[in-house]
Amino acid sequence: MDSSLNIIEVARVTPSNYESSESLTLPLTFFDLLYFKFRPVERVIFYRLTDATRLFFDSVIVPNLKVSLSSALSHYLPLAGQLVWDVQVPNIVYCPNDVVLFTVAESNAEISRLTGKETFPSIELYPLLPELQSSDESSSLVSFQVTLFPNQGFCIGVKAHHAVLDGKTTTMFLKSWAHACKHQDSSLPLDLIPTHDRTIIKSPADSENKVLNGWHSFAKMLAGGKEQNKPKSLKLRPSMELGPDIVRYTFELTRENIQTLRERHKKDYSLSSSCSSSKELRLSTFVIVFSYALVCLIKARGGEPNRAAGFAFSIDCRSLIDPPTPNYFGNCIAGCYRMKTAETFMGDEGLLTAARMVSDSIEEWDESMMWTIPDLAAYATLLPGTQMILASGSTRFGVYGLDFGWGRPDKVMIVSIGQGNVVSLSDSRNGNGGVEIGFSLKKQEMDSLIDLLHHGLS
Repeated sequence: MDSSLNIIEVARVTPSNYESSESLTLPLTFFDLLYFKFRPVERVIFYRLTDATRLFFDSVIVPNLKVSLSSALSHYLPLAGQLVWDVQVPNIVYCPNDVVLFTVAESNAEISRLTGKETFPSIELYPLLPELQSSDESSSLVSFQVTLFPNQGFCIGVKAHHAVLDGKTTTMFLKSWAHACKHQDSSLPLDLIPTHDRTIIKSPADSENKVLNGWHSFAKMLAGGKEQNKPKSLKLRPSMELGPDIVRYTFELTRENIQTLRERHKKDYSLSSSCSSSKELRLSTFVIVFSYALVCLIKARGGEPNRAAGFAFSIDCRSLIDPPTPNYFGNCIAGCYRMKTAETFMGDEGLLTAARMVSDSIEEWDESMMWTIPDLAAYATLLPGTQMILASGSTRFGVYGLDFGWGRPDKVMIVSIGQGNVVSLSDSRNGNGGVEIGFSLKKQEMDSLIDLLHHGLS
């Protein structure tokens, strides 16, 4: 990074108003264990504020964030706990006086460079993220970092353990924290109060152990058939190491762009042989945006048309569990994926084909598929050059509503998309129904992708 980062403080924040001397325990569920060995999810939320002097930062911003974080944690007690391994499955255990680490830092980077419309090296975001402590015996669940850019603004970095939090729960917590900070109020609106009841996750018998066995086979496959020395280690995988040639870019599809693509799909579908199919073509915003992103990514790579290529994304199951629980705390998502060859998406009808495949994946999805255990070991044996495009985030989370009292975010980014095959999705900052898509690629490939993204709208 062309700037220095100065760590001012690493504070320890406890939940407020917890007077019991007893610990609390939540087991990981079937849905949690599906993401047990994933890397932590990393986000950075930028705020432009020219009044953000060091004095204002130290005396107003940081104290308010600390107090409100403590208040929000009182509603989300498990987040201050630790992940530990019980006899059978890992548990979240919260004990009185457990803390969340809150790092305070200062950077002399240019915030306009990191939030602008031009590409920049992806590694420049990593100093803005906190550490998440873990060992073989235990792991923290979340950590936060607030970084001042003097007279420019500040950012909040978030690192969250994916075995404990999906995007919906993480966003609910961040909205709760923002609400407590902006309104100086420890109470929360009903839509932000989490439900911690694990009994509503009625997974098939022994499914948790089957998922854990799948992860064990995955680790063994990666190790060339050797058994792990510590199969129950809770040590987190490190963040993906990126070289200086990997750049970050955010592309926005406006509501008008999305409608143009929707009308184009309808026209192309009516003229194609697929129109005779009994299946209806679902043209939701997600279908249109994700299929557009994955086709452009596959074309940008170029290369062998017969290589394996496809996509994967998650579906929120909160409306399908019994009873439906929109505020359920934890992971409550299941995935679906499709694999074809790259040439499937690179031809004249590639975009329509992608939209139809994504649409069919959603239309065919039902409650019975929630409990499907993926063949985790198969991911360790994917052929070299396989391109599976993953979706991270959601256009429905409303991340640009995270106002802590100093205005809406200037930019929200999922940092943990790594390199190449993951795209981040969010609502647009201007609230006009558009969508922001985040990419992280090698510079040469990114240049090709940007051309394709803009050309495809002309």
